[in-house]
Order: sequence, then C-alpha cells, then structure tokens
Amino acid sequence: MAGPRLLERARAPRHLQFNPFVLGGYRPASSGAGCLRSLFYLHNELGNIYTHGLPLVGFALLVPGALPRAPPAVAWLGLGHYVACVAPPLASVLYHLFMSHRAGAGLYRRLLALDLCGVALVNTLGAVPIIYCALPCRPGPCGAALGAYGALCGLALWGAVGAGSRAGRLAAFAGPALFRLAVVGLRGAVGLGPPAALAPYARMEALALLGGLVNVARVPERWRPGAFDYWANSHQLMHLLVALGILQLHWGVAADLHWAARHPCPTA
Repeated sequence: MAGPRLLERARAPRHLQFNPFVLGGYRPASSGAGCLRSLFYLHNELGNIYTHGLPLVGFALLVPGALPRAPPAVAWLGLGHYVACVAPPLASVLYHLFMSHRAGAGLYRRLLALDLCGVALVNTLGAVPIIYCALPCRPGPCGAALGAYGALCGLALWGAVGAGSRAGRLAAFAGPALFRLAVVGLRGAVGLGPPAALAPYARMEALALLGGLVNVARVPERWRPGAFDYWANSHQLMHLLVALGILQLHWGVAADLHWAARHPCPTA
C-alpha cells in the first residue's frame, strides 16, 4: 500500500521530534483510520509497531498454555502474569501507531502515559509471583511485601509520567528493580521457591536495564544520523530486548507457578 508523503524531521509535528538522530520517515498528522493504514506502508515508526506487535500476538496466544492448571490460590497469579506479559507490548503498539494522530500533542501525551502504564503493569504484576514464592504460605508478611512493592511501583509510575527525558523515565523505575533484585537474592540465599526460576529473573533484569540504556543513549543512530531512520535504531533494539525480558519473566513465573501448584499451603 502506498502511503502519504513522509516528512523530514524539521517538518514533522514538534512533539514527534524527540530523537534528533532520526532525520526522515515521519508520518504527517492523520485521522485514526490514517494511523491504522500506516500498518501497511514503510515509515519510521513501523519497526517500533511490529517489534512489539508480533511479541504481543505471541504472548497472548502462548502464555496461557504454559501455565499450570492450579487451584484458585495459585490461578490468580497466572491471570496477573498474563496481563503483565501482554500489557506492555499492547500499550506500546497503541502509542506508536496513533502518535501521529491529528489530535496533536495532547493525545500524544496521553498515549505516552498509556505506554508508561504498560511498563508499570509489568513491573507490578510481573513481580507478584516472585514475592509470593519468597514468602509462601505466610499471608501477613507476603501481603505487607506486596503492598510495599505496589506503593513503590505507584511512585515509579508517577515519577516516570512527570519525567522530562528518557533518562528520567528509566531512573524512575530503578526502585522497583532494586526491590525485585533483593527478593531474588533472598530467595537464592535462603532457598525459597524453585531454583530454576532465579536465572530467568536475573536475565530479565539485565535485559530490561540494557534496553533502557540503549534507548537513552540513542545508539546506533547517534553514530550515523539518518542511517537508522527506518530499521535497527535504538528504540527498536530496546523493544526487542524488552520482549526478550518479558519472555525471561514468563519462564521464571512458569517455574514458580508449577512449583506453587505442587506445594499448596496447608488448609488448617
């Protein structure tokens, strides 16, 4: 499908000029239908849409079948995990697909907030099984830990939405990441939950950090402005690393939930 005439950076809407090293391929402002048509022609957001759109379809279809059939005490963890896997790529696809809508900067800011909510959901819901299996069958301490972590994630989202830069948004989520790492370290030291879950969780954190740093550094397009307008720029690389991180999270949570299903809490 032939698309509209694409714009150079200087002629693009100002709120879309956030990467000074992407020099062309910008969509003109269009209607919602025009944004949807942009799924079928080349522009500088197409890679961003599909590097999260394809993982979204994969997670939506494959995650449920990898989780155990479990009693309600464990099944709710699986539902939260499903939302944690699909929310970030779904919010990201909506953000990148409709950011060129003719409603302008106001809609763009709401879409960016939606994208950050997807990040907050995977941070919040993604860690629930990690914490649950650190404090199995101890509802009081587990509830307190989940409440503290949820409050920390809420503060992180508030800080990320208010941040004026990519570096600020990355830094806003440092607190929840350190909390998760502490819990994973505690589990490894004390021997709580299945050992097979710990390595995927560590890889998840490493991939998330690497993706954030690549996105902030804007490499490789910083080295050759204009050469990576359509493919292999920092944001697309970050998307791929995030998708791999969610996959690692899924492997860790699947191991945790299978373990929790085999070790039910006593019913007194």
